[in-house]
Order: sequence, then C-alpha cells, then structure tokens
Amino acid sequence: MNSPKKKIGRPSKYTPELAAEICERLSNGEPLRQICRDDHMPSWVAVYQWMDRSEELSLAIAHAREAGQDAMAERAFAEMYDEPERILSESGGRIDPGYVQLVKARAEITLKMLAKWNPKRYGDRIAVAGDAESPIKIEAEVKADKLLEALITNAELRKTAGE
Repeated sequence: MNSPKKKIGRPSKYTPELAAEICERLSNGEPLRQICRDDHMPSWVAVYQWMDRSEELSLAIAHAREAGQDAMAERAFAEMYDEPERILSESGGRIDPGYVQLVKARAEITLKMLAKWNPKRYGDRIAVAGDAESPIKIEAEVKADKLLEALITNAELRKTAGE
C-alpha cells in the first residue's frame, strides 16, 4: 500500500486574513520586510513565493504598494510643511537648523525612492519635442552604398595617416 507523499518543509502560514493584513500595511506605506519582522508574519521570502503561486495575491500586493507609495509621498509632504509649523508654534518660533536639514534629507530620500520604484508617476519627466516650424525628424533609412563608401574612405584615410 502506498501512502500519500508528505510535503517537505514547514507548512505555509498563508491565510486570506494574513494576506489582507499585509496588503493593508503595504498600502499605508510600510515596507514588506518591516511587516515580515512581526512574530505572526511569514518571512518576506514566503510572501514572494505566495505571489508566485497566486496572480490574484500578486496583483493585490502591487495595488497595495502603489497606494503605499502615495502614503509615503503624503507623509513626506506633511513632514516638510506641517511638522516645522507645529514645532515653530511649540518652541516659540525657534527651530534647530540641524532638524531642518534632517527633515529635508528624509523628504529627498523618500522622493528619490518613489521615483525609482514608480518612475512614470514620481520620476522627472523629460519631453523632447520640436516646434511647429521645425519638428524633430528621425530618418531611419540607411543607404548601404553610401555607408560602404564612407567605410572605405575612412579605411583609406587611416592607412595614409599611419604611413
């Protein structure tokens, strides 16, 4: 009699409730590795394995991360504008210049990370365009005979320069 094969390794911690908690925390801007440090959470590697097995979970996490990026941007904005005003009112109009630099650095780092993670939404936009009278043209046609002629001329010039 053959008994069913036992799976090797620890059983998965996956539950729909756990996945929902991960997505909620990601949507609040909390990094996955930080979430996975909690005792009741799986390792970050396990979460990626779950995503490989479930397209639905993978999409949910992608949407949660996008919402989390918005939360991070909102926090950076609040840190730059609301926090200094609160401290000014509490300290009688004095702010430590070192604190100002810290807040600025945090906001810059956050915005740079967002630009790397989601360049279409948070990255710098560079537009290359011509004006109406002289639009940019790209000519892709290559004449083989002209290219060959240029290569031969170049080779001859190199040969005479080397003598």
